[in-house]
Amino acid sequence: EVQLQASGGGLVQAGGSLRLSCTGSGFAFDDYDIGWVRQAPGKEREGVSWIGQRDVDTFYADSVKGRFTISRDGARNTVYLQMNNLKPEDAAVYYCTADRHSWLGAERFISGAYNFRGQGTQVTVSS
Repeated sequence: EVQLQASGGGLVQAGGSLRLSCTGSGFAFDDYDIGWVRQAPGKEREGVSWIGQRDVDTFYADSVKGRFTISRDGARNTVYLQMNNLKPEDAAVYYCTADRHSWLGAERFISGAYNFRGQGTQVTVSS
């Protein structure tokens, strides 16, 4: 059973930083692409960032480019999302997603067609 555990959310002032972690279990972590989506009240779900298996490819939404960095540690079955220069509009519940790697790459994630999603972690940014 694929399980994804997101952590690292919290309250931060605008301009501050947080690092989210997504730890996977129950599957061959290195064979899966991992992503982060977020959803704020009254807003559509947004694909924030994605990393392919073995760090080959990454994707960032335009809204976070230059501020967020995604990385993975296969030894810990964990993907990190380093979020710097946070803005109030970054406030949301962040969820990590997983899919077995395919030739579709980030396109499947961007389209919202991911197969697995874990419980979220709340990020609050005060202005």
